Amino acid sequence: MTTGTLHHVELWVPDLDRAVASWGWLLTELGYEQFQDWPGGRSWRLGPTYLVVEQSPAMNAGEHDRHRPGLNHLAFTVSGRDRVDQLVAVAPAHGWSLMFSDRHPYAGGPEHYAAYLENVDGYEVELVAD
Repeated sequence: MTTGTLHHVELWVPDLDRAVASWGWLLTELGYEQFQDWPGGRSWRLGPTYLVVEQSPAMNAGEHDRHRPGLNHLAFTVSGRDRVDQLVAVAPAHGWSLMFSDRHPYAGGPEHYAAYLENVDGYEVELVAD
């Protein structure tokens, strides 16, 4: 493993079942495989990096706010524009809604084909066409 490579990201979530439904669908579609599973959390891995969702009893707030200091969003590379469009089309069935629909798919600028999705718990992802 190369020094500096992202090892993992852990997201504390207010509802594990909702997180598993939305994140599990998305990560699986992006090529991740389920990695770990325990009563309070689950993780998915792609290569050396994994993403964890956990409903921790140590949380001191009931919701995520991407506008506060901390994590705003995670951005994932997607294989082409058609794949971005396919994911956007089925995302609502898995708890995700399209953000910035008036500027989609160029909300990030005229040369940046991407979809910005938000799940019911307020987590944002950016799906960037390679």
